Amino acid sequence: MSEKQIVDFWFDPLCPFAWLTSRWMLEVEQVREVETRFHPMSLALLNAGREGLPDDYRKMMETVAWYGARAAIAVQLRHGDAAVREFYTAIGTRYHLHDEPRSPETVRAALVDCGLDSSIADAVTGDQWDAELAASHHAGMDPVGNDVGTPVIRIDGHSIFGPVLSPIPRGEAAGRLFDAVSICAGYDEFFELKRTRTVGPIFT
Repeated sequence: MSEKQIVDFWFDPLCPFAWLTSRWMLEVEQVREVETRFHPMSLALLNAGREGLPDDYRKMMETVAWYGARAAIAVQLRHGDAAVREFYTAIGTRYHLHDEPRSPETVRAALVDCGLDSSIADAVTGDQWDAELAASHHAGMDPVGNDVGTPVIRIDGHSIFGPVLSPIPRGEAAGRLFDAVSICAGYDEFFELKRTRTVGPIFT
């Protein structure tokens, strides 16, 4: 059996499109010899100091955007990489499929779902893990620059923003798209491929 290809994936639990892309990667794992490794990034860090943000979005970046990302890095530090994957599935399900509040209470429920240290939720309003979160964030975001967001994937050492998908490709369609994205990501002189998004996040 051939060794699985590692794909690194940076996410903020708050982002619905990162969630959709992450579920696509789980589909890819079913049809390609691929293993996805999940790493937290922070939309709050990404948007810090940016001008022109809508007031409601700015307020979200200053408060609730921190909770899931801080919890994710704490899970990684306390429980390891595999637990981050499980926690992301739990909190993403609560955030995006059940539309639960983006709150420390929802973070706690997701931790309990996974059998992880629920006391992590007590500290997500503070900054004790922000240095580690910033390090994970910059490891993912610096290679793709400042004018993109989440998700970011790294395939064979080549990082790229996206893909932004809605709804999630399934089965071999997911695999074919991964093949194409891999080719684009692997070409260092490739920078952008985009069209106007006409739908919101479709989770089903």
